[in-house]
Amino acid sequence: MTSNDGNDGNHGHHISQQFNADLEEAKKHMLEMGGLVEKQFADSLTAVIEADSSLGTRVIGKDDVLDGMEMKIDEECNLIIARRQPAARDLRLVLAIIKAIRDLERIGDESSKIAKAAIKMSEHREFPDGVVDFRSLGDKVQRMVNMALDAFARYDAEAAIQVAHEDKNVDAEYAIAMRSMVTHMMEDPTTISQVLDVLWALRAMERIGDHAKNICEHVIYMVAGTDVRHLSAKKMAAKINS
Repeated sequence: MTSNDGNDGNHGHHISQQFNADLEEAKKHMLEMGGLVEKQFADSLTAVIEADSSLGTRVIGKDDVLDGMEMKIDEECNLIIARRQPAARDLRLVLAIIKAIRDLERIGDESSKIAKAAIKMSEHREFPDGVVDFRSLGDKVQRMVNMALDAFARYDAEAAIQVAHEDKNVDAEYAIAMRSMVTHMMEDPTTISQVLDVLWALRAMERIGDHAKNICEHVIYMVAGTDVRHLSAKKMAAKINS
């Protein structure tokens, strides 16, 4: 009898260990997808800034890889739910991974849009004079994506809130850029086609910032069990600290 109890205990411990390993594996795959997305985004920005159409084409060509990774990780998470029936924080982790890979896939899509704009812009060889500093906004959004993935990796809700603060700055800079470009087109109608390409790329960048913020909302839900969607960074902090 004692021997059977011991075996049952060992079996339960093994199942628990395997469950934790499955969770960590799914999280690892999600972060690997995040690393590829970061590279896609960085390459799309370089393609615009350096008027590199071949790099833009390579970015677009890798979009299918991200789609495949999303489907594979999604299936992995669904199997964990079906086999392990996780509860509480473990369930929140699985759901956060599922939601995060959706946002990562969308960041990949937006990076492809930037790459397509880069290909069109490469025909002009340079930015129209007086158009907004593209690199500045790109650097801010890249930092947001990096911070979001880092917060997820470390289960860091406080770091996630910082990304929400950064999103506000990106939105403000994007609004200034939009006004600058509209003014530029009015003053020099011959540049309308070129400026619209820049506008298209900037809009995609702003959307990437939104997806980075979404990932941070998933982190806060995962860590604190609190839904902070549609809240300002200040209200997020108040809610998780209440």
